[in-house]
This record gives sequence, C-alpha cells and structure tokens, in this order.
Amino acid sequence: MINEQIILWVDDEIELLKPHILFLEKKGYTVVPVNNGSDALEEIQNQPFDLVLLDENMPGLSGLETLQKIKEINMGLPVVMVTKNEAEHIMEEAIGSHIADYLIKPVNPNQILLTLKKLLHRNTIVKEKTTQGYQQEFRNITMDISNARDYEDWANTHKKLIKWELDLEKIDNDGLLNIFQSQKSDANSQFFKFIQKNYTQWFKDSDGPVMSHTAFNQLIRPRLSKNKGTVLLLIDNLRLDQWEIIKPLITPYYNIIGEDLYFSILPSATQYARNAFFAGLMPSEIEKKYPEYWKNDNDEGNKNDYERELLEDNLKRLGMSNIQFRYDKILNVRHEKKLIESFHKIKKMDLSVIVYNFIDILSHAKTDNNIINEMIRDDKTYRSLTYTWFQNSDILNFIKMAAEENMNLIITTDHGTIFVKEPTQVVGDKETSTNLRYKMGRHLQYDDKYVLAADKPEEFFLPKPNLTSKYIFAKENYFLAFPKNYNYFVNYYKDTLQHGGISLEEMIIPLTYLEAK
Repeated sequence: MINEQIILWVDDEIELLKPHILFLEKKGYTVVPVNNGSDALEEIQNQPFDLVLLDENMPGLSGLETLQKIKEINMGLPVVMVTKNEAEHIMEEAIGSHIADYLIKPVNPNQILLTLKKLLHRNTIVKEKTTQGYQQEFRNITMDISNARDYEDWANTHKKLIKWELDLEKIDNDGLLNIFQSQKSDANSQFFKFIQKNYTQWFKDSDGPVMSHTAFNQLIRPRLSKNKGTVLLLIDNLRLDQWEIIKPLITPYYNIIGEDLYFSILPSATQYARNAFFAGLMPSEIEKKYPEYWKNDNDEGNKNDYERELLEDNLKRLGMSNIQFRYDKILNVRHEKKLIESFHKIKKMDLSVIVYNFIDILSHAKTDNNIINEMIRDDKTYRSLTYTWFQNSDILNFIKMAAEENMNLIITTDHGTIFVKEPTQVVGDKETSTNLRYKMGRHLQYDDKYVLAADKPEEFFLPKPNLTSKYIFAKENYFLAFPKNYNYFVNYYKDTLQHGGISLEEMIIPLTYLEAK
C-alpha cells in the first residue's frame, strides 16, 4: 500500500472523472476534486497537497493562470497539466512555468497512476529496486573478484563496482553502503595480489594491458586525423568514478563513440605515469634516452617540465612529425582564460594537448586546506566537488567551443587517487623520497605484508639512482609513515587523498573518444 498522498484534481468536468478518482483512491491516494481554478487556489492555501492535476482548458481562471498563481503560493508543489491542446506555444508556456509533467486527454487511470508513481514515489521505487538489484548482484561481484584472472577481468570488475557505488550512494542506505565498502576493500586486496604476481611479466609478454607508456600509440594515435582537429584533454588525477560523474556535462555537446581503460605504470604518480604517457617510454628508458628531461624524486625542480618535448619526439618516432600539434598546461584560472583566448589558434591544429591540473590540486588541498578538508569527507563528496568545479569551469566552455568547430575530443588522465586509511611504518635514510604511497631509496625497512617491493628497479623499468636503490608501493588504502613524529604524521595524513600505490582507483585509467554533435 502506498503511503497516503493527497492529490488535488482541478477540472471543470470533474464529475465525469469519478471512475478515475475511485481508481486512485483504491490505490491508496486521497483525491480532493474541484471544478475551477479559484477553488483550487483556496484549497491550496487551506491544506497541504502532494501533487495537483490541473486541466489546461477551463472557463474563468484558465489552467495556465491557475498554474502561475499556484507557483506563487507554493513553488515546490508538483503540477501535472492535463490538456487536449497540444499546441507548441501552450506546452512551452506550461513548461516554462515549471510543470512537473503533462498528460494529453483523454487520460486513462493507469496513465495517471504511472505519472504519480514517477513524481511522488520515484525515490522509494529506485531505492527498493537498487537495494534488490545489489543484493542479487552481490554474490556475482564476489565471484568476479575471486575469479579475476587477467587485466580485462579486473577492468570489468572495477567498472561494475563503480556502477554500484554510484547507484547505492543515491538511496541513503548506510547498511548497504557499508557492505559495499567492505566488498570494494576486498577487491583492492585481491587486485594487489594480482599486480604483485603479474606486473613485471607484462613487460615481457605481448599480451599485457595497454599501459601509460603504450596508451598514446595504441589508443590515441589511431584516432588522429589530418582532416579534423583533435583535442586531447588530460585531466590529471581523474578517477573513473569522477569521469562517470562529469560525463553528463559533456554529452550535450559530444557523442561518446568509444571508451577504453588502460593501466597506470608504477608508481601511479604524475612524475612517472604522465612522462611515460607522453614519451611513449618507461621512466628508465626516458632517463637513458633523454637524461636532460628526467629528474629523480630527490632532484630539485619540476618533474614534468618537458612533456611537450617528450611528446614531440614520440610523434617523430611514430612517423607523425607532420602532425601540427600544440601543448598547453593549465595550472590556474589565469591559464584557463588564456586557453579560451587562444582558441582561434587551437582550432587550426591537428592535435591540441591540454593538461589540466585542477583535480590534482583539489586532492592535495584536501590535505593542506582546512576548508577543503571539511568539504571532502569521503569519495561521494569528492565526486560532488569535482562535478561542481567542472560544471562551472572554463574548460567546459572550451569543450563547447570545440564542439561548435566540429573538433574530435579525447579525454583521459594519468593516474587516479585513493583515500588512505591505514598507516604502515617505513624506515629510510635522508635521501628516501617523501611520497606516502611509494618510496624510493636505499636501505628501506618495511613490513612486506603491506607493500610490493621492487628490489630490482630495472625489472619495473624504473631509474636506479644508486646501486642499492629500490622502490616500494603501498597496497590497498595503506600509507607509508616514517617513525619520526609517527603519531602526528599519521593523524595529519589519515583520510587524505594520495596516489602512487596499488589500487583499482589509482591504476585503472579511463580514456574516452567523443565526436561533436
């Protein structure tokens, strides 16, 4: 039985609608019938209603006039316009006055019931269906996690988990969300074991996944054309769940024609993953071939200053030196404005690469800024803030402009990020790197239950500044803490967003192809 809802039905021929009213009352609704707009307004002022069914064509106060006055009394009251008149201007005026829906006469009872369910009970129905759906799917996901054998299995499992996470967070069921979070945690635990077992083998086999250093050649190069300009938008630190959230802001202007997932290299951090992406080479290969472009963790200076040069040389090696390309890095609002101002040049390029750093700045601000820290409490609020930023950003205006010029669009990132929850202690010398999800240094001491150790960095194609240098990568949601000021360090960094380690969120990367509408 539906919880009692009170419906006001306004129609100058209300007597003829008694069978419909009886039908709705049997379904659990209370229906208050009136035959003119003036009486309707009086009823609305005297008692609360959940919804109004309003005839558009009535003598005296017309439906549209009544609608306007209803909105003056209660803007939030849903009104369904019932009309014989399908004239476009009538519908536009009604929609412009914020009707919730409209029905064309003659209406049948089931048609009305469907509208009431859609408007009054949608959240309840969605909650019931989502709860039922996840409960039915829980066992399948658990089996997917247990049975995942290759990178494709893990990519598909990650997509499925994100789908359910986004669905479950809409229905306000803390118990179910806790169960889901436990399942996601188990997925990351098993994913760590998978990476631990298979990662270095990918560099020896020809059937490994597309990774940071092969993504440009395998996924982007085939999409480039001399006949149509392409914008490659790399949003630093953008996770797959964040992409799913902002996608609806882009689809009014672009059609999605393909979606891929690739794997970030380790460390899943900007210095390594993004340089590899543009160079088409692994970090140790970049260091060897372009020593002037590579900086190790403890070297001074920006670690990603030569992305344009690395991309240019990569294009040459790929036989694409005739491609006219442009590279822009957006670090602040001033850079955004300059990007818009430069659009007349960008639209003439075969390839325009835009590196957009806002998400990375946002994740670091979670640690360093008290206001942002309060705003980003969990993954849900992180996604919400991402959506709000993107909705109001100049980069969205840029995307609209690119669509108007019929430019192709490719959106991707270099790595993701994860909320860290659990500390694990690491001891190193003063040259040990400071990242919380990976460490590079000599004489590292650690608990190997919580990390993957690269004792031979050359097998991971990582630079080796010293003969005894090694890397360790944190698993799941652990972070690496030095013993000095341990308690302060742990309290300061717990529940912050970090990257560089091994998790589904950090390593499985979205890459989407779009064509202008």
